[in-house]
Amino acid sequence: MMRAIELARKGAGWTAPNPMVGAVIVKDGRIIGEGYHERYGELHAERNAIRNLREAAEGATLYVTLEPCCHYGKTPPCTEAILEQKIKRVFVGSGDPNPLVAGKGVQFLREHGVEVVENFMREECDAINPVFFHYITTHRPYVVMKYAMTLDGKIATRTGASKWITGEAARTHVQSLRGRYAAVMAGIGTVLADDPMLNCRLEGAHQPLRVIVDSKLRVPMESNILKTAREYPTLIACAIETEDNPAAEAVRASGAEVVSLGDGKGQVSIDRLLEYLGEQKVDSVLVEGGGEIHEACLRVGIVNHVCCYLAPKIIGGREAKSPVEGLGVAEMNEAMLLENPQITRLGEDFLMEYDVRRAE
Repeated sequence: MMRAIELARKGAGWTAPNPMVGAVIVKDGRIIGEGYHERYGELHAERNAIRNLREAAEGATLYVTLEPCCHYGKTPPCTEAILEQKIKRVFVGSGDPNPLVAGKGVQFLREHGVEVVENFMREECDAINPVFFHYITTHRPYVVMKYAMTLDGKIATRTGASKWITGEAARTHVQSLRGRYAAVMAGIGTVLADDPMLNCRLEGAHQPLRVIVDSKLRVPMESNILKTAREYPTLIACAIETEDNPAAEAVRASGAEVVSLGDGKGQVSIDRLLEYLGEQKVDSVLVEGGGEIHEACLRVGIVNHVCCYLAPKIIGGREAKSPVEGLGVAEMNEAMLLENPQITRLGEDFLMEYDVRRAE
């Protein structure tokens, strides 16, 4: 199963909105076939493992990180392929919360004489797919808030300078995050201050949808975002009428999509934006904005996970920017709580990751 997990992670960034899944077929103590779900719309892990068989799988054991599907989607049911190969036993890691599966795959196999062991290394298998589990049950993207800060909690100096807070290893890791998630979101303030590309610069990596929250549609035509909109998918979310609007027409002419999702108060509704992205099958969003958009996302309760890159620097300054701005809470007992810490050293920097604790 550890090998199946290792294989599953190879699909990161390419399977959305499907889960990452790995499968290994074992016979007489030997691996005779293995595979993983490589891209959305292509063969599932079980069928790829079967395609890679080196000998007949009759009587073999299958280890798969997620319950095999039993319905027709973009590919035929994996349960049928398992029966066709006369596989004797199946070890399943995670259950599939998709209503089209949700225990039906296991039931189908058992009804046809296959021995099934459920929840085998479930914790490790569940850890592969928090994005899928969230998206399939809520129909909204899983949201990760990412920022880099100095040891005194600053994301830029008092003049707005922010390049570079962290070292090369941390910056490379950020690129891997962009390749892993379906979309990258930033606010217009970040675009105006830093003129970022927000693409993934790792060779051969998946390119995320770039989402810019721009209530008044101020994104400059000469910005890197619009100059590369035909090369990288780009969505500008605004709060103004876009019908017969010259600014909106110009942005669309650059190759970007423009959608009006106002909150009735002249600002983009983050909640409506998440709903819209979910409808477009965007299963995950990496928020890489400044303190204002971070505060807006936290305020409406859409953040699921936090990635904080901590650099061994102190820059000071009461006017220097912090990761989360806005008004903030009045009392300590109102603070948002985080849990499940993970700490990774990246060169001289540290990556600290947490899940957002949900109210019970």
